[in-house]
Amino acid sequence: MNQNADRSSCPVADIISNFSIQGEVGEGEPYGSGHINETYYVKNMHPGYGDYLLQRINHHVFKDIPSLIENIRIVTGHLRRKLDMIPGAEIHKEVLTLVPTREGRFYYHDPKGNYWRMYHFLHTNRYDVVQTEQQAYEGGKAFGKFQALLSDLDAGLLVETIPHFHNIGMRLKRFNEAVSADTTDRVKKVTAEIAFVNERADAMKALLEPRNGHVLPVRIIHNDTKFNNVLLDGNDHAQCVIDLDTVMPGYVAYDFGDAIRTIINTASEDEEDISKIKLNIPLFTAYTKGYFEEAGHFLTRPEVESLLRGILLIPYEQTVRFLTDYIEGDTYYKIHFPDHNLQRTRAQLQLLRKMEEKYETLRKIVQDVAATLKH
Repeated sequence: MNQNADRSSCPVADIISNFSIQGEVGEGEPYGSGHINETYYVKNMHPGYGDYLLQRINHHVFKDIPSLIENIRIVTGHLRRKLDMIPGAEIHKEVLTLVPTREGRFYYHDPKGNYWRMYHFLHTNRYDVVQTEQQAYEGGKAFGKFQALLSDLDAGLLVETIPHFHNIGMRLKRFNEAVSADTTDRVKKVTAEIAFVNERADAMKALLEPRNGHVLPVRIIHNDTKFNNVLLDGNDHAQCVIDLDTVMPGYVAYDFGDAIRTIINTASEDEEDISKIKLNIPLFTAYTKGYFEEAGHFLTRPEVESLLRGILLIPYEQTVRFLTDYIEGDTYYKIHFPDHNLQRTRAQLQLLRKMEEKYETLRKIVQDVAATLKH
């Protein structure tokens, strides 16, 4: 099913009424720029109570909603317990809070088969594109702290909400199947992009394999560390990490690489004019400093070394994913015009080229920051 056309036919007000809210709320307004879920801002008309965020969870992408919600409950509960031991922590601002339904669950399954959840809304700053070194630094701190606080939580407690999410071998297998099937007759339009993917396939599959006998530890990671998944306060200081649907076991290099993918890029991830895509090295340095300040104490040496490989792997993986979705007929990501996924593909491809050109520069920055801050 094409999820882009699968919009809920239930009035949002009817959905809201199933949650245990306080005060008197409006009907909800579309909110945010996410690709997967359908999100609404629910304003509270009562001055004594807070606002809410309502989301329809895409059950075509996430096949097991109860387990997804349980993951979020486990993770947010652990974050609260850890923050409770930190003097001055404002837990209600630093961790997402699920709102229960009137039946006591943390999701609502509507008569049309859609799944909904609600959070307390956090009034913060949120950016799709990093604008300052301060923001990049705070983004690094946010995701570094997120990983650090979860570093002692058993990864085996969480379900894989999207199995093999960062498994590049599986992504390439599906990509090759899409190319072979060519169900939308689009392959002839993307021969150059297909060649780019194929030229790097073997090297990319080997990037995070064991090296010198060292196997990377599996930790609980975010798995979708775009900068707009960090909420900043009014002074642009890190406040809360959001969008926890893909929090599950993985390698820290995945999170680092995905964050850098959005932070280092001077343009948006779907930039049409690829000449605008350059690397903002000061933002990369600032993010890396913030990240190591919070995460440096628990990272192993092999993990530190893997971070640079992650910054190549994730833009490549995203290129493969956007291109696969384009060839298959745009069934996964929300699109806003017919060739949107192709435009995204070309932007990610260009970003990877730039990273390959500056790899040694980036490697030295990580090494220098790690040596200064890790211990």
